[in-house]
Amino acid sequence: MIPMKTKTWILFLLCFIFPIGGHAQIAFDTYFLKKSLRVDFALSGNATFQTAALLQLREEPVWGGPVKNLLDPFLYGGYYVNVYHKATQKLIYSRGFNTLFEEWRTTAQAKKEIQSWTNSVSIPYPKEEVTVEITGRSREDMQFHSLMQLDVDPSSIFIDRGGLKDNKVTQIQYAGETSSKADIVFLAEGYTAAEQDKFAADARRFAESLFATPPYSGRRNDFNVWAVGLVSEEAGTDVSGKGVFKQTALNSGYYTFGLDRYLTTPDMKSVRDAVWNVPCDAIFILVNAETYGGGGMYNFYAMGTADNARTAGVFVHEFGHSFAGLADEYFTSEVAYDENFYNLKFEPWEPNITTLVDFGSKWKNLVPEGAPIPTPAEGKYADQVGVFEGGGYLAKGIYRPKVHCTMRDYAPFCPVCTQAIERMIDFLSDK
Repeated sequence: MIPMKTKTWILFLLCFIFPIGGHAQIAFDTYFLKKSLRVDFALSGNATFQTAALLQLREEPVWGGPVKNLLDPFLYGGYYVNVYHKATQKLIYSRGFNTLFEEWRTTAQAKKEIQSWTNSVSIPYPKEEVTVEITGRSREDMQFHSLMQLDVDPSSIFIDRGGLKDNKVTQIQYAGETSSKADIVFLAEGYTAAEQDKFAADARRFAESLFATPPYSGRRNDFNVWAVGLVSEEAGTDVSGKGVFKQTALNSGYYTFGLDRYLTTPDMKSVRDAVWNVPCDAIFILVNAETYGGGGMYNFYAMGTADNARTAGVFVHEFGHSFAGLADEYFTSEVAYDENFYNLKFEPWEPNITTLVDFGSKWKNLVPEGAPIPTPAEGKYADQVGVFEGGGYLAKGIYRPKVHCTMRDYAPFCPVCTQAIERMIDFLSDK
């Protein structure tokens, strides 16, 4: 096997030489079929170490992802799945993502306990034997290190080929063939059998909210939108801090890591089971509740409540995390992290924050000539792109592109975030 750091450097060179639009990537039909191989795995560890282990492999009938852009050019996320053609060791697929386990590792609890969390990724179904690798990024050096390597024979009898529950799927918008569109899937959480019409209406309302927001408003025709009507035994979601627990399809709840507004689910198996037969590039879990709350992780899922007055803004903000890899730009709210979430010795991977360690790789080209770096948040600089201190949950040492933005305080997306969203739409729609 090629050493992991060498692999990461090869991937970086490929992405540099062949950026989005160049399409000197991988011939899909040479290596893959238009269906999915789902890899369920456990991430285990604590604040100081982590490892991964296989739970199961599943063959699933749909591949909705790109068929041209198979190598991920972004180097976003805390994890990567890399797929190598076994016979040649050629990298034929890669994709970055985050997990909730990654966030848990920064909490005080992770300094005292070892835990194991279920996770899942889907890749296009290989025609021949491949090596699937899960890598994790270390905070100590910001490099990806191998956590699991698995040789997979696509004809293996150990791959689960059974069907799962056929939930009602509503097509909210269809703009074209799935591999050339970004497919958003809304999942119902905390909606009973009697509330499925409400869910469909809520999902349509949320879709319209997204497409009313620039830059999505100008790219509507690059999206398909689906709604999967999961049925919960009870309405709502867990509120563990108040002793409220509900029987719901996806086992979601507030008080993630002790924060009352942080609404997530650790149950990725149920999430992936719900989209087994639906084209899926991005997941938004719509929770049938009124209380403010939500969460979002890159290429994992985003979540929010359906009936809070601030719902629309929360949705667009959280979707910015999960869809485009955008960081939080606020720095005064309560967080669960026991220490700085970012290592200030390195440049963060997110496109909309910087430590100035390698600002040339970020939005330096968008800063007006003559503007000071860092940029004062006042006077003539207040409404332009600059380098404003405060972001990533820290008031000092991390900088954001504009004073106000959706990723800070629900103002319109700044030019840097807009550019990042546009690039992700291009990637997922095979442009």
